[in-house]
Amino acid sequence: MAVMPRQRSADEFAIRRRQMVERQLVPRGIADERVLAAMGRIPRHLFVEEALRAKAYSDNALPIGLKQSISQPYIVALMVELLRVGPHDRVLEIGTGSGYQTAVLAALAGTVYSIERLRSLAVLAKSRLEDLGVDRVHLRVGDGTAGWPEEAPFDRIIVAAGSPSLPAPLLAQLEPGGRLVIPVGDQKRQTIRVAIKGPAGFRTEQYDQCAFVKLIGDAGWDEPSGRHS
Repeated sequence: MAVMPRQRSADEFAIRRRQMVERQLVPRGIADERVLAAMGRIPRHLFVEEALRAKAYSDNALPIGLKQSISQPYIVALMVELLRVGPHDRVLEIGTGSGYQTAVLAALAGTVYSIERLRSLAVLAKSRLEDLGVDRVHLRVGDGTAGWPEEAPFDRIIVAAGSPSLPAPLLAQLEPGGRLVIPVGDQKRQTIRVAIKGPAGFRTEQYDQCAFVKLIGDAGWDEPSGRHS
């Protein structure tokens, strides 16, 4: 007789979230208490397929279908910490994906606008966020590299995909003093960059190396053959 995997309780997942924060994030330098609290509270296991929930708090990315992934917890924490989100900020997220980072941002910001190019992922993310009671989030399907002009400018913009450069439309949609956090590099390896909008232009900073899926769009990489929906 086949042995069914045991069901894990909410308490067990809560313990794993705490361990994720204490063992993966804090030792690697994540110090923003609001970011740590949000990641200790948001149930990452509900943003992956049920078969992968046992691995939800492991120190790596996980597939979410359509050749996309939910980022490693440390990378999410690092990029969100670098974003320096204030409680009244309007944040634009490019690459909704599973909706996990969206939920983390919503715990920190005033309002989150999130764009996903793959409709089926956007629909699933919307359902998950609604089930968890995550509000003050607006989702749309489209080319994230174009931003969301009718809602611009934004205090903060974060991109969850690797770009060949800093997309000009996103830079143009930043408030003065705003911050853009984005992985920039080739199609296999990128460096996390922060662009800060000042009165005389943009100042950029570089941080950890990472490996994201490609940022597809007019101001990113070309659409691959074989479109997904």
